[in-house]
Amino acid sequence: MALPALTPQYVLGLAALLVLVVDAFTPTSRKNGLLAGLTALAGVTSAGAAAWLYAGGAGRTTLFDGALAVDASTSFFTAVFGCVAALVAVASYDYVREEPHQSAYYALVLLATAGMSVMAAANSLVTAFLALELVSLPAYALVAYLKRDAGSAEAGLKYFVVGALSSAILVYGISLVYAATGVFGFAALADAVAGNAHVTVLGAGVVMLIGGFAFKTASVPFHFWAPEAYEGAPAPVSAFLSSASKAAGFVLAFRVFLLAFPLAAFEALGIPWTLVFAVLAVVTMTLGNVAAATQTNVKRMLAYSSIGHAGYALIGLAALSGPTSSDVAVVGASFSHLFVYGFTNTGAFLVVALAERWGVGRTFEDYAGLARSAPVASAVLAVLLFSLAGLPVGGGFWTKYALFLGAVQSGLWWLAAVGVVNSALSLFYYSRLVKAVWVDAPDETGVARERPTGIYAAVVVAAVVTVALLVAPDVVFSWADAAARALVSA
Repeated sequence: MALPALTPQYVLGLAALLVLVVDAFTPTSRKNGLLAGLTALAGVTSAGAAAWLYAGGAGRTTLFDGALAVDASTSFFTAVFGCVAALVAVASYDYVREEPHQSAYYALVLLATAGMSVMAAANSLVTAFLALELVSLPAYALVAYLKRDAGSAEAGLKYFVVGALSSAILVYGISLVYAATGVFGFAALADAVAGNAHVTVLGAGVVMLIGGFAFKTASVPFHFWAPEAYEGAPAPVSAFLSSASKAAGFVLAFRVFLLAFPLAAFEALGIPWTLVFAVLAVVTMTLGNVAAATQTNVKRMLAYSSIGHAGYALIGLAALSGPTSSDVAVVGASFSHLFVYGFTNTGAFLVVALAERWGVGRTFEDYAGLARSAPVASAVLAVLLFSLAGLPVGGGFWTKYALFLGAVQSGLWWLAAVGVVNSALSLFYYSRLVKAVWVDAPDETGVARERPTGIYAAVVVAAVVTVALLVAPDVVFSWADAAARALVSA
């Protein structure tokens, strides 16, 4: 059965409206389960529709006079966003059970997810910016959702202020690119860039675009908002932003720099943007992992860890050398890493959501001995953390291996070496948390723990998928390879 190319986006947008309509008709009843179920169903349905479109082999479809382009990369990342949104919705069933304005919470999650899926289909700088704002505005509100919590309100305000600044930088960069080329569409930009006489203006615009994308992906030096936002936000929101939102920023960056700004044309103009991404990758992964190693707060450790993983994903842009098979391989490795990271990092933050519900503190010491009262959650946490480090317990092992191998094949062996060193450093601080949970003695033994069904289900699913991708990674790698080929060979 043929589906409209934007079926996943339609599902997410209509589900957001449906959540609000359900609340409008029954404003006084408790319907957290229904709203969480609708949100999770919409996420799974959108991911399934994306997989169906890819399996149908529809190829590349342009819509709205070329403003959107649906291809294999769109379907791939829409599946990531839908799965993460479903996990977050299931976990939020327990997390926001006693909170007000639940319909607004779930609607914001769905609208942000819809914006991410549109980002994955953007084929114009204007469309890209509008989709990015559709993600950012709900994200600001979600971070500040716990209005009675000073930390959440402060994090939301900081995120909004810095986000507004980054959006201004991005839109100014878009204006400079338009001033130099006179077009917004990616295909038209690729033609206009070649031999462009306004090199200075174009170069300044590209630098500003890189800065805007660096903020959205929490890459150095625009990373400083992430630890504050992730620490103050509700834990499911932290999981959502650090996984799905980061992947959305990367897919948009890949689309812009592969479709609109051909590497060969920019090298002819003397603007080696791959060198900029190589430097960003090294600085981002190093600073993120070094900062994470010094943290005593679990949420901040995971926040800085997510910055380090942004550095790994940047290898895909740094190792480009032209439309070759090695480029397809390294871009596909970055896509695969973001897919696996979506499950592992989401699961890790949702274990923190469990700890917050149990009243566990924020530091490593507060997690001491947690395995004695919550062995399943502790085992899941260990699997997810070691997968993030790149050990062969989850799909993260294969994606890091593919990333570093792709860097070596592209001649950037030193970038792969930096990645290996940083992965070893990440193992140190992940092991600290696992040691605290499984080895250290708790302050209080035999504490009874409730078993929130929703959060437990979400973390177990995340762990199962992570382990399954170690055993059978070909499903993701083949789809990621097709997604990369759709962009590199476009």
